[in-house]
Amino acid sequence: MDFIKSDSLVYEYSVYNEAEAKNEKLRALDGVSITIPEGQFVALLGHNGSGKSTFAKHINALLTPSEGVMYVRGMDTSDTKNTWQIRQSAGMVFQNPDNQLIATVVEEDIAFGPENLGIESSEIRSRVKNALLSVSMEEFRKSAPNLLSGGQKQRIAIAGILAMKPGCIVLDEPTAMLDPAGRSEVIETVMRLNRQEGITIVLITHYMEEAALADRVVVMEKGRVVMDDVPSRVFCEVERMKELRLDVPQATELMHSLNKKGFALNRQVLTVDEAVDELIRHGFKGDMNDTDIVREEKEYQKRENIIEVKELTHIYGRQSAFERVALKDVSLEIGRGEFIGLIGHTGSGKSTLIQHFNGLAKPDSGVVLVDGTNINADKRELASVRQKVGLVFQYPEHQLFEATVYKDVAFGPHNQGYSGEELDKLVRESLALVDIDESFYEKSPFELSGGQKRRVAIAGVLAMKPQVLVLDEPAAGLDPYSREEILGSISLMHKKLGITVVLVSHSMEDISRFADRILVMNGGRAEMFDTVKNVFLRTKRLEEIGLAAPQISLIMDRLCDKGIALPTDVYTVDEAADILSRVLR
Repeated sequence: MDFIKSDSLVYEYSVYNEAEAKNEKLRALDGVSITIPEGQFVALLGHNGSGKSTFAKHINALLTPSEGVMYVRGMDTSDTKNTWQIRQSAGMVFQNPDNQLIATVVEEDIAFGPENLGIESSEIRSRVKNALLSVSMEEFRKSAPNLLSGGQKQRIAIAGILAMKPGCIVLDEPTAMLDPAGRSEVIETVMRLNRQEGITIVLITHYMEEAALADRVVVMEKGRVVMDDVPSRVFCEVERMKELRLDVPQATELMHSLNKKGFALNRQVLTVDEAVDELIRHGFKGDMNDTDIVREEKEYQKRENIIEVKELTHIYGRQSAFERVALKDVSLEIGRGEFIGLIGHTGSGKSTLIQHFNGLAKPDSGVVLVDGTNINADKRELASVRQKVGLVFQYPEHQLFEATVYKDVAFGPHNQGYSGEELDKLVRESLALVDIDESFYEKSPFELSGGQKRRVAIAGVLAMKPQVLVLDEPAAGLDPYSREEILGSISLMHKKLGITVVLVSHSMEDISRFADRILVMNGGRAEMFDTVKNVFLRTKRLEEIGLAAPQISLIMDRLCDKGIALPTDVYTVDEAADILSRVLR
């Protein structure tokens, strides 16, 4: 039986065109026909603005078609008489679990939906218990949701949907804000619900390794379906996926790169284990020690300190029932001009730590020095410190507020006293550094794509000429192309200006490409602070604390475990393909 069926689905919305002083209609969906059988697990992919979230909102009648039809369990979503039943049949889980959790106790939050359906108390208790069991969270039923990790919160959000007994769950980037362990928790839960309980799953994600687990992958572009097949056949079309501003699993891209070098390897490999098996099947040259693998090592050089943290402790809710130690005796030094990658599981203390770098948070004990100055010794120093240390928050587009891109970037330096030609020069230089063309200057920042908005927000901080730029997950929720744009801009800016960069990220692949050193936070402490090579050599410890090495590193590590002498400090597909091409038969 078909659970979801759309036929020539069109969705139009109005946008006010200021230049022509009139509303114009834009199409978010343009003739989408998709059929999803009951019990299928479908991954829905596409770059930001491709129409995937718009399609998802039609599944539970949050939106209804401008043209064409959408059926859910045979019910027409345009018929308002069906809306209530459709929303019971198809539940939605969004990107940020905090936006869906409303009660102060877990079991009360899960009971909220069934209570609103008018279900009897005994049945509600049964549903809450079963929902918690389904997501393996029964031991947390009396906990406060705000004290849970990101992955646990998302599993509670899923349980809240399950308690209403839907036949389908639509998940719109549910792991975008989670660390690797949290992502794994949520995806394992989703797969278990699909495989064991037969719930239809529609997963929107920018993580290709998650999409590879689905029964089927549907790719959207400009409001249309452009690819629809099993994951192995979709992802082996590497060039086509790149054209669509998407990515493929690193294991798949490695096979693609080696095939371009003349090796006949299976193009449809998706996972680390499949890649390792395929490489061993192909075969390696006999004496690996005779192979001449010469590699340039990037040596760490000690620099003059720009930030020093000494025995820093920060406690939330001190002397209350909710007291929590966020940072405990953290000491570290960051050199002038360094690119630091900051990683750690959700709740490890990353965001609390960076808020101390420019005085947004105040230590309970310990000292923070910026350019040799104790930033908390004199409140009058804080304005000067915040000019030196620019902080770009998660979802930096929320920092935009002016009528035009130019005015938004000019706001900070104008308040610092810049004006005239000097201000104009600062604005233009800052926008050029993040690759925003002059044609965008007079546009509203809210007309831009997600990646462009973030680059404008970063330009606004750069225009204030900071010595340190701290970025908290600047690429969260972006498609691979937009993520590459923004990270490339940050890297270019770091090289051109020579400023210190601290990049917080849950992507080990991104951190490994750009950082000089990696700071690993765990339980409020600095667990590791070392070169990229030395941190990722400790793969097992990273996994124990809820992190992971890049997929390519895991492939090389597994090959070494099987007795093949290869470097394990390899983080990119290109480097791995170069090394393997010299040792494969």
